[in-house]
Amino acid sequence: MKKILVPPFTLLLGAFLSCSTARKEQGTKTVTAVQPPIITYEAPIKFLIITKCGPCHLSTGEEVSYDNYTSAKENIDGIIRRIKLQPQQHGFMPQKAPRLSDSLIHVFEQWKVDGLREK
Repeated sequence: MKKILVPPFTLLLGAFLSCSTARKEQGTKTVTAVQPPIITYEAPIKFLIITKCGPCHLSTGEEVSYDNYTSAKENIDGIIRRIKLQPQQHGFMPQKAPRLSDSLIHVFEQWKVDGLREK
């Protein structure tokens, strides 16, 4: 009976060893982390303001205009504070529109972290 069990066991052991060897070889590969692009006003902040904050916060609107770099930069703390509010809270933005996704809010926060660059 031992003779019958030896070949399958040998095959199983060989498969196990080849898999563990492949894992070791794969583990030695150098992985280079990709740095996310630096967020600037020109890309994508201005586009987000135009599409998510317009028409109210554009030059043609009745509110403070954020479709220019200087105004958006000077008001970034207020912009972030208000877009992070929940719709039922006073000051929530964008008014009369759904709350921005967490990922879009993060883009504004990251712009600030990246140094509020224009281009």
